[in-house]
Amino acid sequence: MSNTNGAAGLPVLSANRISKSFGEIPVLFSIDFDVRAGEVHAIIGENGAGKSTLMKILSGFEQPTSGTITYDGKTVRLPPNGEAETLGIVLIHQELNLAEHLRVVDSIFLGREISRGGLMDVRQMHEKAQALLDTLHVRIDPNARIGTLSVAEKQMVEIAKAISRDARVLIMDEPTAVLSMDETQTLFEQIQRLTQRGVAIVFISHKLDEVMRLSDRVTVLRDGQLIATVAASVLTPDTAAQMMVGRELSNLYPPKHEPDVDAPLVLSVKHLQAAGVDDISFDLRKGEILGFAGLVGSGRTAVAEAVVGLTHRYTGEIEVRGQPVHFAGVAQSVATGLAYMTKDRKGKGLLTNMGLRPNLTLLTLTRHLKGIFLDTASETRALERAVRRFDIRARDPSVRAGQLSGGNQQKLMLGKTMESEPEIVIMDEPTRGIDVGTKQQIYHIIAALAAEGKSIVLVSSELQEVIGLSHRVIVMRLGRIVGELEGDQITEEQIVRHQMGIEGRAAA
Repeated sequence: MSNTNGAAGLPVLSANRISKSFGEIPVLFSIDFDVRAGEVHAIIGENGAGKSTLMKILSGFEQPTSGTITYDGKTVRLPPNGEAETLGIVLIHQELNLAEHLRVVDSIFLGREISRGGLMDVRQMHEKAQALLDTLHVRIDPNARIGTLSVAEKQMVEIAKAISRDARVLIMDEPTAVLSMDETQTLFEQIQRLTQRGVAIVFISHKLDEVMRLSDRVTVLRDGQLIATVAASVLTPDTAAQMMVGRELSNLYPPKHEPDVDAPLVLSVKHLQAAGVDDISFDLRKGEILGFAGLVGSGRTAVAEAVVGLTHRYTGEIEVRGQPVHFAGVAQSVATGLAYMTKDRKGKGLLTNMGLRPNLTLLTLTRHLKGIFLDTASETRALERAVRRFDIRARDPSVRAGQLSGGNQQKLMLGKTMESEPEIVIMDEPTRGIDVGTKQQIYHIIAALAAEGKSIVLVSSELQEVIGLSHRVIVMRLGRIVGELEGDQITEEQIVRHQMGIEGRAAA
């Protein structure tokens, strides 16, 4: 879908020998980058490579320590706090930036409300919001509260909000991380329309197939340094990955150690009914990785949340190690040896304004008490263990969780989940929005946990992830289980046929 004509346009926005340090810690080293009118210029790199910092500098949210920004051929100092939008430079943040209590229409026009005769023109705002949503082919009521929307729907509102600003430069940080295949295709069609109008697109994604498909040029960052800027046409996902991490990734998925088929059941779910799911039954054995596949909205997360007590179970039975359970919340499931790692690390997984230590021990505070007081030395030792075990990289142990890269936040959340030493772990989208190198680390951690005898339920939208890790795969569609695959049945074709509702096996 790349726009070869756009790549020949003039640079609209350029970074010239940009460096950035936070205190005494350098994070960017003399980066040159530009984006041209009518092109899609992708930036790839591992978490912590400096992608988001560079984007914040290009949109005015951060100021460079040295170097210059050029806009329309003139050296500029971009205004802070999102005010660069008035110049036509719009950043869609990786972590959604919407007020939960506002309506969709209010969020789209926040700070730019349409008025007539000194009064807000509610009707015209509603009509324009509806037209924007129709353009994106999403069925969202402009009067709906943001807090009632799914994560994917919120992302589409962010995109509608950006499009409404008539951006000349649109910076998209992981825009497809939570979108379905259909929603992603709709977004790509909209990007193509924007480039045809001369809009310059900066596109950050960890999905290398998307980068190859969509981009004209690709810039690779590693450890804050510019590795290369090349035409997308000369890259393959393999060569791009090697440039990102500086090493071969032929062992992205670890070898599968098949669990004992006679191993005892550790989790049994029978005829579960809850919001969004109907008549769900499955078993999990000791040392097994059980994958859950299905399109966004198929009910995978609803199953996980009902099992651990985050949502109400209408009917059905759940047994842990043969004992019936009925959890009223996550604390009870953790006490029984069943932990849940949410896919929403910013909204539900981490306290981003707090440090690493309190985040790690949030679910296990009773283990770190000395009498009635919190034993911070015990917490510090736990953090040191987690940093070593999960390779959590922070420039300073005192930083807030929100200051970590996405991959290190994910590893911190994994450390928090495993701090309770659970026997059963439900992981919902464990590698969402992280780079290929960190994915490889987490894949090997998951396999090692299973080899130790831990039992894993793996919920993922990435089919290769499900295929590469799982011993068995359950496929969901419209809130129900529509297939269970094992052995050589676990193929992308078989999973797609089930999740799309195509009956019968494909011809051999």
